[in-house]
Amino acid sequence: MLATLVREPFNRKGWLYEEKYDGYRIVAYKEGDTVQLLSRNSIDRTERFSPVAAAIQRLPSRTLLLDGEVVVFDRKRVSRFQLLQQGKSEFVYAVFDCLYQNGKSFMREPLSSRRPTMEAAIAADSSSVLIPSGILAADGLPAYRVAKRKGFEGLVAKDLAWPYVEGRSNKWLKVKVHQEDEFVIVGFTQPQGSREHFGALLLGAYDKGKLCYVGKVGTGFNQESLSSLYRKFRPLIRKQPDLVDPPRAKDVTYLSPRLVAQITYQELTEDNKLRQPVFLGLRDDKNAREVSLPGSSQ
Repeated sequence: MLATLVREPFNRKGWLYEEKYDGYRIVAYKEGDTVQLLSRNSIDRTERFSPVAAAIQRLPSRTLLLDGEVVVFDRKRVSRFQLLQQGKSEFVYAVFDCLYQNGKSFMREPLSSRRPTMEAAIAADSSSVLIPSGILAADGLPAYRVAKRKGFEGLVAKDLAWPYVEGRSNKWLKVKVHQEDEFVIVGFTQPQGSREHFGALLLGAYDKGKLCYVGKVGTGFNQESLSSLYRKFRPLIRKQPDLVDPPRAKDVTYLSPRLVAQITYQELTEDNKLRQPVFLGLRDDKNAREVSLPGSSQ
């Protein structure tokens, strides 16, 4: 079940307002002693997030299906995608749903029933690796102010009366505090000065099925990420861009639109160009064709 982006915070009776996390969406399956962690595009993350798998394995439920997000928190208890990419800090699984337990499916139950079931299912964890997703406030407007004050990415609002429905839904809505989205890497510029491998990344996003240029990002890299990214770029190099509106530049190398970057930025201008973008990392849990222009109906 996926949340739909809305521009303004709101309050509705009978809705839940949770912290929006900046990590990897993960579905966790437990059957006996076997645990599997899967990303949205069915990549097996069990080994990478082995402390999470171990914590779920220790839970008393014989069978269990949880939905949540694996994150890494900074010192202020704010989830940071960059820290998650580095993999040097403790992984935490922020769980927000329970779909199945001990032979019973809860998918058709309202969230008002699923949430207590989820909390009870992970209550036996003593490692602090498994946590229930944070509830910000009972009212959506104060919840947004809490998210803004604490520096969270935003909030997710959920209709407590609604069952779990696969796909994007208007019964789960997200409101962002910080502008952060995924964009497709469509090319790179040549390096200048002491920088090696490339100068900046060209980014795009789909709007009504067409890949549109949204600008360049030249910050957020270190020597290791420059080298690692360039190795991934080499087999994707192509002569012509997939963009419907490629930039007028001579020093550009175009790439097949396969890789997805997580980008933070100040705003998207009226002509759909990123202002002050910063590269945070690659997302291999997102398909490039799923990356739509912020605000697009796609």
